[in-house]
Amino acid sequence: MFCSWTGFSNVIPGFPRYSVVGDSRNGVYNLRIMNASLDDDAEFQCQVGPARMHKAIRANARLSVISPPSSIEIVDHLPNSKIEIRENQEFQLECLVKNAKPAAKIVWYRGNVELKLDKRVDTTTEVGEKHSKRYNVLSRIKLQPTSEDDYEDYTCEARHEALPPDMPLRVTVQLSVLYPPGVPYIEGYTEGETIRRGQTVELTCKSRGGNPPAQLIWYKNGEQIRMAYRTAGRVSENIYTFTADATDNKARYRCEASNIMSQAPLKAEIQLTVLFAPAQVSISGPTEARIGDSVPLTCTTANSNPPAEIKWLVAGRHVRNATSRTMVSPEGGWITTSNITATVAPNKRSLVVICHGINMQLTENIVSTHTINVLYPPSHPIIHGYSEGTSIAVGTVQKISCISSGGNPLATLTWYKNDKKINSVTKVNDRSVSAEVTILVNVTDNEARYKCEASNSATEIPLFETVTLNVHFPPDHVVIRKDPPELKTGTMATLTCDSSSSNPEAKLSWWREGIPVTGVTNVTKPGLHGGKVSSIVLALDITPELNGIVYTCQATNEALQRSVHDAITLEVLYKPTFSDVPSEEQMGIEGQSLVLALQATGNPSNIAYTWTKDGTDAAQDSRVIVDGSVLNITHLQKEDAGMYTCEAVNSEGATSVKFNISVQYPAIIKDVPKFVMVSPGEDAQLYCMAEGNPLSESHITWRREGFSDSDMEQRTVRSYRNGTSFLMIQQPTREDNGNFHCVVNNGIGNETTRPVYLIVKYKPEIDASPQIAKAASNTGDTGRLVCRASGAPKLRFTWSREGATIPVNTTEKYYIDFNEVDFVTYESVLLVKHVRPSDYGGYECVVRNEMGFATTTVKLDVTTAPDPPTSLSILNVTHDTIIVGWIPGFDGGMEPSYRIRYRPSAAFGEGYRYVDVIGNNITSFAITGLSMATDYTISIMSFNKLGSSKYLPDTLRAKTSKRPNKSA
Repeated sequence: MFCSWTGFSNVIPGFPRYSVVGDSRNGVYNLRIMNASLDDDAEFQCQVGPARMHKAIRANARLSVISPPSSIEIVDHLPNSKIEIRENQEFQLECLVKNAKPAAKIVWYRGNVELKLDKRVDTTTEVGEKHSKRYNVLSRIKLQPTSEDDYEDYTCEARHEALPPDMPLRVTVQLSVLYPPGVPYIEGYTEGETIRRGQTVELTCKSRGGNPPAQLIWYKNGEQIRMAYRTAGRVSENIYTFTADATDNKARYRCEASNIMSQAPLKAEIQLTVLFAPAQVSISGPTEARIGDSVPLTCTTANSNPPAEIKWLVAGRHVRNATSRTMVSPEGGWITTSNITATVAPNKRSLVVICHGINMQLTENIVSTHTINVLYPPSHPIIHGYSEGTSIAVGTVQKISCISSGGNPLATLTWYKNDKKINSVTKVNDRSVSAEVTILVNVTDNEARYKCEASNSATEIPLFETVTLNVHFPPDHVVIRKDPPELKTGTMATLTCDSSSSNPEAKLSWWREGIPVTGVTNVTKPGLHGGKVSSIVLALDITPELNGIVYTCQATNEALQRSVHDAITLEVLYKPTFSDVPSEEQMGIEGQSLVLALQATGNPSNIAYTWTKDGTDAAQDSRVIVDGSVLNITHLQKEDAGMYTCEAVNSEGATSVKFNISVQYPAIIKDVPKFVMVSPGEDAQLYCMAEGNPLSESHITWRREGFSDSDMEQRTVRSYRNGTSFLMIQQPTREDNGNFHCVVNNGIGNETTRPVYLIVKYKPEIDASPQIAKAASNTGDTGRLVCRASGAPKLRFTWSREGATIPVNTTEKYYIDFNEVDFVTYESVLLVKHVRPSDYGGYECVVRNEMGFATTTVKLDVTTAPDPPTSLSILNVTHDTIIVGWIPGFDGGMEPSYRIRYRPSAAFGEGYRYVDVIGNNITSFAITGLSMATDYTISIMSFNKLGSSKYLPDTLRAKTSKRPNKSA
C-alpha cells in the first residue's frame, strides 16, 4: 500500500474506509482504517516525495488482523447432550473450532478439571481465500470410561486472543456409563429371628449403583412373588409386605438384582422361622355304637411349630398314658397324632370324647369334641291317608303319611315307589317321627306299590309297610293308521284308530268333518300301567271327493269324562279333473283376444298342461301364449280357427278337454265382374262372391241408385249359394244401364261395397257438349278435335273431311287417339298438326257398333275468346260462404279462367264484388266473407288471353244462413 500526496489530504482515493490523520506542520501522517477486516491483513507503505530534487523516501508497516472462531462443536453430538457408553468401552470425542485467525487453542475439561491426556491429537487446517485466510482446529481425545465417569461432563473450550478472557467458546456433553448394579441386600428380617403366625412382615431389598438402575425381583422357595420396584438416582428398592403363616416357616426368600450389564443376577437370601399353633384338631372314629362296644378313636392336629401335645378327655375323665407321634408337615411345622379306645357303658344315650391340641411354647390350646350315640331299634311303621281299593282320578293330589315311634336315634323313614326311593316331608318330635309323601297322581301310580321303611343304626333289616293305589286315567293319545299307506281312486281302504292305555277302557268313535260315522270296534287288550288299549276300524271306498276330507277318532274315558282326539286328512291320489269347463264351442272375433282359462285339480297337485291345435303344438305362433292351463290368443286371425285340446297330466294319469274355436271376421267381397252386358230384353245375371264369418244370404244385399225397394223386388230375383249372391235383372232396358252395388256386412267391422256395371246394348249416342262441339287452334299449332259418344258394345270411330276418310296414324299430318272413358263412353281425338288456313273447317265423325251408328261434325277454327259457362248452380250455403259450381263452355282453344261477380240482391245501388278463379279444370268455387242471413245475386263469365265472354244473366240467387252450422 502506498501513500503519496501533493499538499495535504486525508482521503485515499479508492479506499473509502482509509483516511490519513496527523499534523502536517510537524510532518505526522498516520493511516486510519475503519472496520478492519481480514482483507486489510497486508503490508502498507508510506511514501514522501519526491520533491525539489529530493528523492522519494518510504517506510513500510505490517498490519496483522486477527479474527475469533465462529463456532465450536463436539462432532456428532449436540451441546449438552448425553452420550451412552458401556463401562471400559473405548471411544473418542472430537472438538471442532472453526474460522479463527490465528488458529484457536483447544482445552479439554472433565467436570471443572482440565484434562492432560497423552492420547490427544490436534489438527489445524486453512480455510478461505488467500487474502482472508482462516484456520479450523480439530482436537481428538480417546477415553475408556468407568463407573466413575457416569454423569460426568466433558467440556471442550476454545481460547483465542480475539476473545475476551472471561468469555471463551465452550461446548459440553455428559457421559452416561452403563455398568452393572451393586450386590443387593435385605432389610426387615435377620436370619434366626422368630415370627409368630399372623404377624405382618415387611422385607426390603435394595441395590446401589448400576446404570441403568437394577431391576429387583422377590422369590419365595424359588417361585417369583413380586416384581414391582422403585428407583431413586442410582438406588433400586423392592418392598414385599405379607402376613406370616405356616407356609412361611423355613421358607427361603431371595432377592435378585440385574440390569443389561449384568452377566448373571446378583442375589441376597434369607430363611424365615415362624412359630404357630395348630389351626384345628380333628377326631375320627365311629359316631354310633351299641352298649359294650369298644370304639377306636384317633385325634390329629393340624401342622404346628413347635409340635403340639395331645390330651384326651372321655366322658369327663382324662385318659392317661395315651400314645402319640409327630411327623413333619409338607406345609411346614409338625403334625401330632394320638389313638385311644373307648368302651360304651349301659344306660347312656351318648358318649362325649374331647381332644386338646396344645402348643406349649405359644401356650395356645385347640379343642375338638366327638359324640358317640348309643343305638336302640324303632317301632314298626304305620301308613294312613289312603285305603286300598279306593279309586283316585289322575291329576289329583294324594297325601300318604308313615309314622314310627321310639328308637335311638329316632327312625329314619324312607318312602319307595315300586322300590324306587322318593322324596317325603319328615316331622320329628321327642318320641316319634313321621314322613308324608304328596303325590300328584299320574298314570304310573295305577297299581303302583308305595312302601315306607323305618330304620336306624340299631336295625340290621329295615321295618316296612306297603300300600297299592288304584288310579283312573284317560287315554293319553290315539293313533290313526291307514291301509294301504297310499290311497288311490277306485280302491278300498281302512282307517284303524288305536287308543293308548286307559283305566277303565276308553270308548272309541269316528267323525267325518265333525259328523259322527259308524266304525267297527276291534279288540280290547291290556295296556300300560294296568289300563287297557282299544281299537276301532273304518272302511272307506276311495273317491276323489275324499281328498282333503278330515276324519277324527275320539277316545273317551267315561268314568272321568275326558277325551283325546287324533285326526287324519285323507290324501287321495287321482288323475286331474277339470272343473267349470267352458262351452266346447268357442267364438272369437278377428283382431281381438281370446282367453281360455281352465282349472284342473288332481293329486299330486303338480299338474302339467299341454295345449294342441288339430294335433300339433298350439303355441307355434308368437301370438299364441300358453301359460299352464291358460290359452291366450292375443290377436285372433282366421287361421286360428280349429279344434284345440288341453291335456292335464300328473303321475296318476291324464285328462283332456276339447274346444272348437271359430273365428269371426268381417265379411269382404272376394270377386265381382266389372260389368255384365246383355242385349235388350235379355235377362242379366250379376254375382258377388264374399268371404267372412259369419256369412249367410242375409249378409249380402244389392243396391242401385234410382231403384226403389219395390223395383228391386219386382224386377230382380236373388239367390245365394256357397258364399256367392246372384242377382238376376229381368228384361233390363237402356235406362237400366249403370252400377249395381253389392254390399256385404256381417256386423263385424265395416260394410264392403263393390259395383257391377250393367250394360244393355244400344246404338251410339253423340255427346254434343259445347266445350267439345268445336275446336280452335292458331296457324302452325296443333288442332285438337274431340268426338265423344256412348253405346254398347264397344264403339268404333271414323274421321273424314269433305267426304274423304282420314287415315289412322299413317301420315304426319293427322294423328287419332282412342280413349275408353267408362264402360259405355268412348272418345276419339283427332290431332291436326301444323295447322294451315286450309285446315280450318268442318270434320265429320262417324261412330258405329253392332246396334247402329251416329255422326257429328266438329268445326276447327282460329282461337277466340271463350264462351260463357253453360250453367251456374249453388252447391252449398253457410252463414258466410256460398259454394257455386258451373259447366264450362267452349274455351276458344285456350286455357280459360273465370270471374265471379256477386252482390246483395236487395242493394240495387250497390256495386258488384268480383273474384277471379285461375287454374286448370276448376268447375267450383267458395265465395267467403259474406254477411249472415243475406240474399245474394251471383253470375259468372270466362276469359282467356284473347278476351272474355259475357256474364250469365243475374238469375242465380242464394241466401246465407242466420247462424253458423254446428259442424262449421
